Amino acid sequence: MSAPRDDVWAVGDAYEPYVGRWSRLVAAELLDWLAVPPGARWLDVGCGTGALSRTILDRAAPETVTGVDASAGFVQHAAARVADPRASFRVGDAQALPFDDGAFAAAVSGLVLNFVPAPTRMAAEMRRVTRRDGVVALYVWDYAGGMQLMRHFWDAAGALDPAALPLDEGRRFPICRPEPLAALFRDARIADVEVRALEVPTVFRDFDDYWTPFLGGQGPAPGYCMSLDEDRRAALRERLRARLPAQPDGRIPLTARAWAARGRAA
Repeated sequence: MSAPRDDVWAVGDAYEPYVGRWSRLVAAELLDWLAVPPGARWLDVGCGTGALSRTILDRAAPETVTGVDASAGFVQHAAARVADPRASFRVGDAQALPFDDGAFAAAVSGLVLNFVPAPTRMAAEMRRVTRRDGVVALYVWDYAGGMQLMRHFWDAAGALDPAALPLDEGRRFPICRPEPLAALFRDARIADVEVRALEVPTVFRDFDDYWTPFLGGQGPAPGYCMSLDEDRRAALRERLRARLPAQPDGRIPLTARAWAARGRAA
């Protein structure tokens, strides 16, 4: 049996091929939905490797983008990869943001909410640092169904190892559904709350392109994968190879759905 382990978020180069490349696609959909006017000051809470921050810089014409993350390794990666004078990154706690009230026109977050101990406190902090009538928004994966690359992994892992079942993000994070997200925003005193699905293609070149990121150890599924001995990891690999919808040319076309919530700082 595989013992539960703490989620690891530290190595940006391992995280990028696993989730970062797909987060960028969802980030673009989010920004189109938010339609924040140019020249705004943005805060990216839980900025990770800088995927959402980079997309804001590319698509939203901001005055500044400030990224904050608890992982020093991710902050270092973001600062090294996002070479734009409008951007800055720092280590900080999403539940106690180191900024003044109303400091930003928009506070956003990608794929972080469900990993903080007190999600409502994080949402309330995002509201606090956003100016009145500014935008507060975030997105999380639909782990229970629409995030197919992870759904295939956990379904295969659970079939081989009952100890994998409680580690499945679809079970661990019931907040990552429309109704709980909307309720959390309302509890944080965010006004005019809306929730919608954001869906993007995740097309893998071949099986190795799908499988190799799970060997990086960053996040719940890769962490579980690397906790297995070589034989059990090989069994999981072959079960996944058999179940994924590979095309004749080897490509594996999947989709990734996120749930996004937005509201207004009142």
